[in-house]
Amino acid sequence: MLSADVDDSTQRTSRLIFRVMLSGIFLVAGSNHLLRHDAILGRLEQAPLGWLATAIAPPDVLVYLAGIGLLVGGLSLFAGFATRWAALGLMLIVIPITVTVQIGSIRTLGPLFKNIGLMGGLLYFFTHGAKAPSVDALLSNEEARSP
Repeated sequence: MLSADVDDSTQRTSRLIFRVMLSGIFLVAGSNHLLRHDAILGRLEQAPLGWLATAIAPPDVLVYLAGIGLLVGGLSLFAGFATRWAALGLMLIVIPITVTVQIGSIRTLGPLFKNIGLMGGLLYFFTHGAKAPSVDALLSNEEARSP
């Protein structure tokens, strides 16, 4: 049986690893939206429900805005800074991407469930925050020593 100290240390370490690993996909996706803009734009325009997004704003603008939001949210999640807001913002980006690009085609079933899983991770950090070690913990004077 593990002692309370080991258990707490394990939880701190696993939360940190979870947060850093989760942030990676948003950093990569955000970079792709900005650096491979035309490819992402093409996917949006060819998506069965892409018209739902393009009815709101020009697709070009949507891809750039999503890229910036994914990058900023991913960096914030990585650092554990404004973690709850970052998770909420990322969910608000992932939900319309999921609905417009990944619903309506059998070939996007894998990415659809990946996004559902990502939203589960984001929901965790929205409800629990980053906890220590994180910038949020340092700013709130919470114990923020490394695991």
